[in-house]
Amino acid sequence: MRILVTGGAGYIGSHLVDALLGEGCEVWVVDNLSTGKRANIDHLADREAFHFVEGSILDEPLMAQLMAGMEMVYHLAAVVGVKYVVENPGECIRTNVLGTEVVLEQAWRNRARALVVSSSEVYGKSTVLPLREEDDCLFGATTVPRWSYALAKALDEHLALDYVRRGMSVSVVRYFNSYGPRLDAKGYGSVVARLITQALKGEPMTMFDDGQQTRCFTYVEDTVRGTILAGTRPEAIGQVVNIGSDRETVVLELARLIRELAGSQSEIVHVPSRQAYGGRFEETRRRRPAVEKARELLGFTAQVPLEEGLARTLEWFRSSSPRFGL
Repeated sequence: MRILVTGGAGYIGSHLVDALLGEGCEVWVVDNLSTGKRANIDHLADREAFHFVEGSILDEPLMAQLMAGMEMVYHLAAVVGVKYVVENPGECIRTNVLGTEVVLEQAWRNRARALVVSSSEVYGKSTVLPLREEDDCLFGATTVPRWSYALAKALDEHLALDYVRRGMSVSVVRYFNSYGPRLDAKGYGSVVARLITQALKGEPMTMFDDGQQTRCFTYVEDTVRGTILAGTRPEAIGQVVNIGSDRETVVLELARLIRELAGSQSEIVHVPSRQAYGGRFEETRRRRPAVEKARELLGFTAQVPLEEGLARTLEWFRSSSPRFGL
């Protein structure tokens, strides 16, 4: 297949590209390198089936040119990272929503199938667990810029499903806290990357507030496998599917596990989240996905245990961080 991956130089996108090339696909990547890194795809430079274009999904002529002849597009390009979103809500909305419209419109014109990547952030402040795909979304006030990302991703989903109603083959996946090799603590804003970096440097490991927030961490190998299943299974067309592990982990316990695996003596310290993100910030206490739909529709369950995934990620940080500037 001829496949376009937007955001393919990013952390998840580059792993997806690896997997697609491994399946014999010819893959084009478009990435503006705002958070993606050339280092993530340098190892693919000599592959005849790999093509990279530095550019923006907001560039309609470029996207029209790239989409011509494509059979599939995996749309991952987005403004990400809590701190960046909080500081740049307008850019978050424009890039994530207008960019998705450009990608979907060009895919529609070329009769290509599309997979749109969304986020667990779409569930907002919901406290009804587990979080099911058909549940209501509960967003905070517009005066809290953190919710601009959640709202933008929800609009992305509305756009995707509107194209389904027009007859296009589109699926949507909601990621839950993916982690693994190639994470960038400075660019992606992952708690796993931040804690690993601090542990390996012997710096204080920062917990926001009391550290009792919970998340379900999904190793990137599982994230990619679920993404490809959702992008290829006919049953996934017109569907929104959670892609994640349902193992709920307290963030403070995550820090202790990382410290133990890293053999670190770093102190765990608590800081107010509003000190890091500003006065108008709200945190979601718990996130746990319902996984039945992914299992029944796609045959997907997350398989890599947290301890194993963290050990692999730590090994990558130890061996690759200097080259990746982390």
